[in-house]
Amino acid sequence: MRVAVLDDHQSAFGQLDAARRLHGHEVVTFGDPVTGDALVERLDGFDAVVLLQQRTALPAEVVARLRTVRLVSQTGRNTGHLDLAALAARRITVCAGGAGSPAATAELTWGLVLSALRHLPAEVARLRDGQWQGSVGTSVAGRVLGVYGYGRIGSRVAAIGRAFDMRVVCWGRSGSQDRAREAGYEVASSREAFFAGADVLCVHLPLNAGTRGIVTAADLSLMKPGALFVNTSRAGLVEPGALAAAVAAGRPGRAAVDVFDTEPVLDAADPLLALPGVTATPHLGYVTWDVLESLYGTAVDQVLAFAAGDPVNVVG
Repeated sequence: MRVAVLDDHQSAFGQLDAARRLHGHEVVTFGDPVTGDALVERLDGFDAVVLLQQRTALPAEVVARLRTVRLVSQTGRNTGHLDLAALAARRITVCAGGAGSPAATAELTWGLVLSALRHLPAEVARLRDGQWQGSVGTSVAGRVLGVYGYGRIGSRVAAIGRAFDMRVVCWGRSGSQDRAREAGYEVASSREAFFAGADVLCVHLPLNAGTRGIVTAADLSLMKPGALFVNTSRAGLVEPGALAAAVAAGRPGRAAVDVFDTEPVLDAADPLLALPGVTATPHLGYVTWDVLESLYGTAVDQVLAFAAGDPVNVVG
């Protein structure tokens, strides 16, 4: 089969064990993101397409014009970016399986927290320019860590916060609160107290209809001027435009984000990128060799099973 691997931004796929298992199939990787007509043209002639997370969407208007694709092999179980009905109508099999590591995103979360509080990006740049110290950092010991969503990732972030001698306070839906209490963590007395009391507040929620825009401008306005808001989950969890406006207004005074409303092609006018109080990375939460090997390993399993006539992890 001819297999297209999309969104291989770092040219990493060919270095993985998973890629070597596709020996005998023609594999072409693409690093630049395309949509619409360009995506249709790119996929013409391929039998299978491997998608990395939710980087490339396959809406109905694209699916309707796919002439040769017979398989979509998705890394991870999230298929919200795929029009499953349109794919089924075109008799295109969709396989989605595997999961990323909560450890990788939790680690990046703390990398962002420490980078923001100790001004690491600016200090690295100053040192490369031949200058010495230009800022005074903030330590985390003894401060309040707010964890919104005590799940696979939030629980790890909380444990690291506890190891840093922080007071960890959790919030979320009733199940999340119950899990946090069972683990020995404090749960805020109210939503307002949660946002108002945190020195560092991290959001770890899945994005769905119930959580879209769940963090509002009113929530952010309650935060301390010296507080740090951290989002390594999904940009859509925050009310559109609210975070940039809040940081610009000084409550919270800082933000650290790994996620954006438009990915992987950023909006050049995104105000977050222009704010000095924002530390930002390009959705690196899951981008480690271990995670890519796991995700692509499952995707390759799906391709090989389909080629053998016995597809696995079929959805839709």
